[in-house]
Formats: sequence, C-alpha cells, structure tokens
Amino acid sequence: MAQTNPGFESTVVLLANIPSTDHVGSAKALRFPLTGDSPLHRYGPLLELVREEVGAGRKVVALYPAWRAETARSALRFVRGALDSPSDVVAGVSLDQPPLALSLIADQLTYLAPYLPPGIVAALPHELPGHMLTGAWLRKVSNLSDFPVSLRQHMRSYSPRSQFLAVCAPGQELSEVRRDSTAIPIPARPVDPVQLLVAAPNSGDIATFQARIQPTLGQVGSRPLGPQPLAQEYWGAAQYVEFVAISAHPQALTGAINNIRAVACAWCHEPVAAQSCPFCGAVNRLSATPIRPPADPSTRRVPLPEPPTAAESGAQPPATPPPESHAAPPASPPPAQTPPEPSIAPGGRIRSQPLDPSTGAPDPSLPRNGDA
Repeated sequence: MAQTNPGFESTVVLLANIPSTDHVGSAKALRFPLTGDSPLHRYGPLLELVREEVGAGRKVVALYPAWRAETARSALRFVRGALDSPSDVVAGVSLDQPPLALSLIADQLTYLAPYLPPGIVAALPHELPGHMLTGAWLRKVSNLSDFPVSLRQHMRSYSPRSQFLAVCAPGQELSEVRRDSTAIPIPARPVDPVQLLVAAPNSGDIATFQARIQPTLGQVGSRPLGPQPLAQEYWGAAQYVEFVAISAHPQALTGAINNIRAVACAWCHEPVAAQSCPFCGAVNRLSATPIRPPADPSTRRVPLPEPPTAAESGAQPPATPPPESHAAPPASPPPAQTPPEPSIAPGGRIRSQPLDPSTGAPDPSLPRNGDA
C-alpha cells in the first residue's frame, strides 16, 4: 500500500439517495439524501459533518447529480452560510451521470482522497467517466429526458419488441438494438481486464443483458447489484438494466489522475483544473505549465482498491477469475516493463498510450471539466 500524504486532507460526500455499490471495499463516500420537513432536518446532518471536518483541518468535496441539482445547491448555500470558517472549504461538484455510475465514482474519490490534494479530487469526477462505459439497456425511451431522442426512436419505443442502449460515458449516445444482432454495439471498451457492474429491478433482465453484451465485452468479471432508488426516475422507465464497465488494470486510476492539468488557484492556492475554483470560486487562467505529479512512478502510483468478496457483498462471483495482471506491479519497474497507461483517444475511444521512458508518465490531454 502506498503511503498517504498527511497534507492531503479531504472528505467526499454524495448529496443524493444513492447507496454504495460496495465495489471499492471499505472506501465509501458519506451519503446525505437531503430529505426532511424543514431546512434544518434536510441540511442539518450535512452541516454537522462539514463543521466536524473543517474543525479537523479537512476540506469537503460534495458530489451531486446534475439532474437533481437544485436541492444539493440549496444545501451547499445553507452550509456555507452557517459556517463560522471561510467559505473556501467546501466544493460542490455536479456530475451528469446515472445513479450507478455516480455511486461508484463517489467511492472511487473517497479511495483516492488520501493520496491527492482536495482540488484534484474535485476535478476527477469530470475525468473518471471518460475511462468507463456507463449506461442502461432499455425497452422504452419515450420518457428519457436527458438524451436527444429522435422521432423514429420515440415511435419505435411503443413497439413491444423494441430494445435500446443508452450510453452516458465516455460519450452520450442512444441506439436501437436489433433482436437478431449477435452483440450490443458500444462506442468504447475499457482497458482489460474489465469488470461489469449491473443493476436492475428484475434479476432475469440482468441475465439476458449479460448474455447479449458478452460477445462485445468478452469474458469479464460481473457483479449483479440491487437497483438504485433513483434509477427509475433517471431512466424514465420501470424496466431497465443499468450498467458500469470499468478497467481493473493496476494503473487505471493513475492514468485518470495523470490526465488532470492543474494550476494553483490565485486566491486560495488550491490546485484546481477548472477556470472557476470549486472551493473559493475565483477565476483562474489555466497555465501551459500545470502542476504535475512527482516524476518517480513509485510515488505517483495509486494502489488498486480490492473489491469486496462475494461473502461480504452477497454478489455472485465473477464469471471469469481475474487475470494475474491484477497484482500490483513492482514499486519501480524499468521503463521497458511498465504496463501501458489507459487513456482516451479522440472520439471517446479508449486506447493504451505508452509511457514516456524519461518521465514515466503519458502525454496528458486537456481536461474535460464541467462547471463545478
């Protein structure tokens, strides 16, 4: 296990009723559903937690769904107005991803928080989806509000034999799936080995979806999960199979971190990767010489989190045992033996980019940061 940096102190919270997938082991973001009859009941537990974290010298990164933004923003305004300390200790980050992906990303951020500055943690929610394949298999898209549905797709949705694949990341895409097709078309595939998280109200639908997508993804480790409480609201359908496919490569998370180009905020000095600082709101000019990770690969590598066992999570074991490449590589391997870093090619397709032998890091691309 790599050593954490005691100066990197941040806590990740998720402002929505989105339970954990338990896929990142014990690393779980704190959840706040923001329900109650009064603002104090809705926002009081969050305020108490923020005060405790700020008192301990930690900053808070609050992740919330962009499609349920108003309640979360009201909670952040309430908390910032009630704090006795400066307001640059809480960062609100909205992300337009479905519930299952949001749940996994929040827990990944919690796992990474001890190794990274708070500003980088706040920037990663916009980078991590580009290294995943997220979406849902749907029977109807007539109530799908977050996708551009064509008139033909809308009319086909009323056919009892219609099937659609809605992909949210690495790029938004909606396509009809023919019943006689041997595979489900996807825009990109994560770097091997691939792990697939699947959730649906009906377990029979999960088995059918896995049989349809396996010719495309190949043999992958699969974990069926219970449905997310907000999934039906997001997908606008009672019948759906929500999925997230991620890479279990030992350097998958490191590759995402290396794509972040951060600069020091001119006001609060926090490393940030967006023009507007998510903590203090100051507008910054993104420099051509960003803050870079240390050159030594052994200090850059973030250890891969171990998913829970089947006994701990109640999930079925993977269809295929994880390959030996799951094991962490040596602390300082020679450049010729270093595995390739996963990255995103133009158009959202995932590729493997060789490391630069002189620095041990890939050539970073511009970040895809949204509004924090």
